[in-house]
Amino acid sequence: MTLPILLAVFAIPTISIPFVYFAGKKSPKLAAMFVALIALINIFLVLSTVPEILNGAKHQYIESYTWIPTIINTRFSLFLDGISASVALISLVLIFVAAVYSVNYMAGKKNLPSYYALLCMLSVGLVGVFLTSNLVLFYFCWELMLVPAYFIVGEWGYRNSYKSAFKLFIFTHAGAVFVLLGIGAVYWLTNGQTDMISAQTALLTASPDIVKWVLIAFTAGFAVKMAVFPVHLWLPDAHSEAPAPMSALLSGVIISAGAYAIIRISFGMVFPSVGIAFGTSFLYALAIIGVVTAFFGSFLALVATDIKRLIAYSSIAHMGYIMFGLSLFPVALADNNPVLLTTATAIAVVGTVLHIVTHAASKGLFFLTAGGIMHQTEERDINKMGGLASKMPFSTVSGTIAALSIAGAPPLACFISEFLIFVGAIQIINITGGLSSFYIIPTALMLIATVFSLAYSLRFVSKVFLGTSKDEAGAEEGHKDAADHIKEEKHRIVDVPNYMKVSLAILVVLVVLIGIYPTFFLNLIQTVTFGGVS
Repeated sequence: MTLPILLAVFAIPTISIPFVYFAGKKSPKLAAMFVALIALINIFLVLSTVPEILNGAKHQYIESYTWIPTIINTRFSLFLDGISASVALISLVLIFVAAVYSVNYMAGKKNLPSYYALLCMLSVGLVGVFLTSNLVLFYFCWELMLVPAYFIVGEWGYRNSYKSAFKLFIFTHAGAVFVLLGIGAVYWLTNGQTDMISAQTALLTASPDIVKWVLIAFTAGFAVKMAVFPVHLWLPDAHSEAPAPMSALLSGVIISAGAYAIIRISFGMVFPSVGIAFGTSFLYALAIIGVVTAFFGSFLALVATDIKRLIAYSSIAHMGYIMFGLSLFPVALADNNPVLLTTATAIAVVGTVLHIVTHAASKGLFFLTAGGIMHQTEERDINKMGGLASKMPFSTVSGTIAALSIAGAPPLACFISEFLIFVGAIQIINITGGLSSFYIIPTALMLIATVFSLAYSLRFVSKVFLGTSKDEAGAEEGHKDAADHIKEEKHRIVDVPNYMKVSLAILVVLVVLIGIYPTFFLNLIQTVTFGGVS
């Protein structure tokens, strides 16, 4: 008998939401520790399924429960495989560190019981997306992510917080409409199937001319969540105006949920039924979008002066890397041939899934470091910072590691995932067939994009941590009294408090550890074969 482990992962934070709120009424710190404890329990629960995923015959951990049998005859299906387990684990880690970080970062803010209850609710929707193979439950969790995200950004953001939150809501909800249309089309084409695994098989008998529109609808909806060009407009405002823990979750895992959904639903469920001709054109389009997005985000990051907008533009750029990696999906699966369903996961797809994980850890660290700098200096213009290495050494180390990982520098986390994506691309270029010649230029352009990633990362480190600020340099050229005053103010800047340091330290260790020893996640991801959701 299968233990209800995944049901517990889903149910524990759901049931705990009101208790977190009431704990927050007594002590915000208690509420933060409650959320962190829930995330920690769920991390161990997910880890307990890893042996079955690695060694089981199907490389999955599945739980199925009867749900709404008299109306749509569907089941409450929860499952983990190597991909969903990897993304769920990194999501839970970020929820844990965001809760711990919030103890110091959110101290003194208004209405903190609601903040921690919303953070707990966000974890339900976020992790639920990665746990379910049921399309109805997937959509419920997909929309559930949006509600707490809107209120956290709006209520505890910086300047025009509700305006940024409204933009987040409108864009991502518009994308969700396309997702809902796709789910409705699948239900119609498969005579009522709502399970991804069953629907994938049933779609093989549907008309490819209809199924291709289903593929486009799903992918368009998920691309909005990813914030790839040109549907990126909500991201810079939302990520830069959100409180730092929310920025870490938005950039670390919420936008990555769009990439996961493309792998799981667009490719895993729908793509095998569209035919090779359309499938090839579809992958070409994703490659072009990926390249444009990577350059667009990098160029904006190169000129940004707001510390959080710089990192937000970097998130757009890295969604370009992931979209390019997704375009390297095995095109041979876009055919109604059951033999092809056993095709092994391509190197590029392994690298893409790993990049979802490594980007989440690195970008979470990046945003939390930036939030700490803003918290301690009360400044967000990088041109007015400078010289913080001597005042904030811990933040300097964490920020530099985050920036270099995002730049793809070895031996940090993002290096190995980017490396695998490019190895996979070169592997495709070397094979015979129509795909090979097309990918030469996009691959070359993506390699060039890595240079720009390094450029804006080094610019961040030099502007924030090294040298002297423009205000201090200007004062030294003018009045000595003004210079002394500014130096005195800078002398008062100290490093982040202890709870924030704990959060940063956890992510620093994770970013370095994955870069040196990515085997745990690689072993998980490589258990997955495509052609279905498994």
